[in-house]
Amino acid sequence: MTRIKLMNTEIDNLTMGETLDTIDTLIQQKKNAYVVTPNVDHIVQLEVDGELREVYKNADLILTDGKPLLWIAKWYGTPIKEKISGSDLFPRICELAAQRGYTMFFLGAAEGVAAKAAKNLMKKFPGLNVVGTYSPPYGFEKDENEMNKIEKKIRKANPHILIVGLGCPKQEKFIYHNCEKLGVPLALGLGASLDFEAGNIKRCPKWMANYGLEWLFRISQDPKRLVKRYLVDDLKILKIAIKYKNS
Repeated sequence: MTRIKLMNTEIDNLTMGETLDTIDTLIQQKKNAYVVTPNVDHIVQLEVDGELREVYKNADLILTDGKPLLWIAKWYGTPIKEKISGSDLFPRICELAAQRGYTMFFLGAAEGVAAKAAKNLMKKFPGLNVVGTYSPPYGFEKDENEMNKIEKKIRKANPHILIVGLGCPKQEKFIYHNCEKLGVPLALGLGASLDFEAGNIKRCPKWMANYGLEWLFRISQDPKRLVKRYLVDDLKILKIAIKYKNS
């Protein structure tokens, strides 16, 4: 597996097919592995969040979610084979799980969303077995009783794959701090993917994603929440890209 340096992180330079093969291997190894999918927003957060850097440093698989990161890698002279966005990867993992008999647990999103996503995906991929879903209340990570409840639910369900949709950096930090005690072979933080599969949020058209315009589509869907993220915070990527150009 080829891991390359990209700004303030490293990237596993893989195609989608190679990613799925690696995920299959990690599940079989049963070593509480976890996957992160950096995009522009993650890179900006990594620059200032030491705890998130620790999470990334210990990740078993680091994938590239976003065209802008591919453009920067090409500018650096270290091209990345393929964009592996979490929302594209999620259904492919469900397909793999259905074929290989791996069970899944979905944690996160608003009340009822994870359950709806599970229902839709099990219909889409016959043989897929989602053995549990749970949408924790806001602030659950500071509530010991709630954290114990989540641990019990997941350990009882005993899935091969845990999908966490809490947004970055909360989902990555949750996985990092809890993957050992949950005993799940593979965990992934996949942000809005549960909402996409539940039909709650519309996915960006393929042609827009191919041209790196996913941010524009996402803003149009939820301007109140996302304008600042995409048009203010994420523009910091330009400065970060220049900073690491020759480092």
